[in-house]
Amino acid sequence: MRDRSLIEWTETTWNPVTGCDKVSAGCDNCYAMTLAKRLKAMGAERYSQDGDPRTSGPGFAVRTHPAALEQPYRWRQSRVVFVNSMSDLFHAKVPVSFIRDVFAVMADTPRHTYQLLTKRSLRMRRLADQLDWPPNLWAGVSVENADALTRVDHLRAVPAAVRFLSVEPLIAPVGAMNLEGVGWVIVGGESGPRHRPIDPAWVRDIRDQCNVAAVPFFFKQWGGSTPKANGRELDGRRWDEMPSRPLGYRADVVVAAAR
Repeated sequence: MRDRSLIEWTETTWNPVTGCDKVSAGCDNCYAMTLAKRLKAMGAERYSQDGDPRTSGPGFAVRTHPAALEQPYRWRQSRVVFVNSMSDLFHAKVPVSFIRDVFAVMADTPRHTYQLLTKRSLRMRRLADQLDWPPNLWAGVSVENADALTRVDHLRAVPAAVRFLSVEPLIAPVGAMNLEGVGWVIVGGESGPRHRPIDPAWVRDIRDQCNVAAVPFFFKQWGGSTPKANGRELDGRRWDEMPSRPLGYRADVVVAAAR
């Protein structure tokens, strides 16, 4: 698989863990589960084991891949790295010892900036004081609707250099958010054949809350049948704000520091 990502807010994906289980409404049309099924059919060994059919699927069993821990060392130029685009590092089936190994690699490769996103925010919070948090690690939680806002409270309790929210897929209004301690907010609509529609009013509400709180706002996509089907512009412009300019981040991304 390619290690250069097409995701607008990162450069590279790194998957020392693969596989997951549905845990909330945002998982209903999981792109990673669909991709894992395809990769299994192609004979990819990392996706050869099936997950629980009630919550997972073909090729999507949770597996750790110790050999993948060497990958960031081979990237000589600095990169922005999305950790586990095909899993969740804080899944209950991922041993604490392996989570520590992943954190150690991130600490040992300070030229890279790591973006770690989870829906298992409670486990992340509970393990926070058992982990060494390097300064090049950004931690985020997914917030697909108002029911998921408790994850933001869990996020505030972890000592990440940057805490961020991935409000994607945005499937319902999130309402008023407490953005204290949050350094970045990403918003995006769902894509795929069963995508749920996004209301522009929901997006504008989040953008306006970010503006009031001086939190950088990144609008990833409207979504639709494909991720790029309806573009990325909101009110006549692209919103590509970032919390800071990570070393080595691609020059064509507009970066706006939090004020």
